[in-house]
Amino acid sequence: MQDPNHPHSPAESMPDEPATTASSPSENADESLSDRTASNDSPAVTKDEETLPQPANAKPLIEVIDLEVTFSETPILSGINRTIQRGQTVAIIGESGCGKTVFMKTLVALLQPTRGQVKFDGQDLNQLPPKELAQIRRRFGFVFQHAALFDSMNIFDNVAFPIRQNEANTTESEVSDRVQQHLHEVGLTDDIASKFPAEISGGMQKRVGLARALVLKPELIVYDEPTTGLDPIMSDVINELILHTRRLYPVTSVVVTHDMHTARKVADRVMMFYPRRMLQADESQILFDGPPSQLEHADDRRVRQFVRGEAGDRLRELNMASA
Repeated sequence: MQDPNHPHSPAESMPDEPATTASSPSENADESLSDRTASNDSPAVTKDEETLPQPANAKPLIEVIDLEVTFSETPILSGINRTIQRGQTVAIIGESGCGKTVFMKTLVALLQPTRGQVKFDGQDLNQLPPKELAQIRRRFGFVFQHAALFDSMNIFDNVAFPIRQNEANTTESEVSDRVQQHLHEVGLTDDIASKFPAEISGGMQKRVGLARALVLKPELIVYDEPTTGLDPIMSDVINELILHTRRLYPVTSVVVTHDMHTARKVADRVMMFYPRRMLQADESQILFDGPPSQLEHADDRRVRQFVRGEAGDRLRELNMASA
C-alpha cells in the first residue's frame, strides 16, 4: 500500500519532491490572469449556476459506508457514512488532525480503510484487482497541495505525462493540442510550456497542476489545499479556476481546505470534520454537512468558532492545561 503521507496518483507517478518556487518575470502572468477573471470577457460564474441537475433517483458517484481508518490503534475516522452526487463540489473543512485529508485519500483509494467501504460509481474500490483499480483511477484528477510537478521536466512534459503514460495510441500532435488546450484553460500562455517549474511562480505551478489533472478528462477531481501559500489575489484566481473547470466539464470535485473564502466560494456543500479523539463515543465526527450559506448559523458552536477563526474552546483548553 502506498505511503499515506505521499498521495501520488499511479496515473502520474508523482516526483519525490515538489518543485521549489522561484521568482521570475513569468509571475506577471499571474496578475494578467487575475485581470482576465474579473473582466467582462470572463465573468465569474457562481457555483449555484453550475451544479449539475440530478434526477430524483440518481445514483451517487461516491458512497462511503461505515468508514473507519485507524493508525497504530488510534482512530482517525470512525463511523463515516456519506454520499456525494455527480456534479457536486464538496469542501472538506476542519482543524488540523481532524482526518479530512485521510478521508480524501480513502475516496480515491490512496489509502485503504481499516473497516467499511468506499464505492465509486457502484464499485467497491478496495475490492478491485490492481489492474481494474488502475483503470478506475484514470477517472480521477489530483491537484496536490504543492503542485508536485516533476522538477526535471518542462511544463509541457509535465502536463503531457498522464497522456503518454495512459494513452499509447495518442499521437504527439494530439498530445500537443491537448496540452496547449488545457494550459490555455487555466490562463497560461504558450511560452510557459518550455519553462521548468522552478522558473515560474507558485500560483502558476498550481495552475499547471490543475491543467495536468484535466488532461484525462476525469469525472472526479480532488484538490488538496489548493490555495495554501498563495496571496489573496492568486488564491481567488484559483477559486475562479475551480468554478471555471466545473463550467467546462461535468466534473465532481472534493476540495480539502482551511480557507473559508475558498469553501464559501467554490462549494455547494461543506462538510466539517472534528478530531475523533476530542469527541464522545456517540458523537458524529462530522459536525456540519450542508450549504456554505448555513455555516455561520450552525447549531454547533464549534462550527461557528471554526468558520469565524475564533479560539473559543481551544483557548479554554490551553488555560486548563497550564493551570
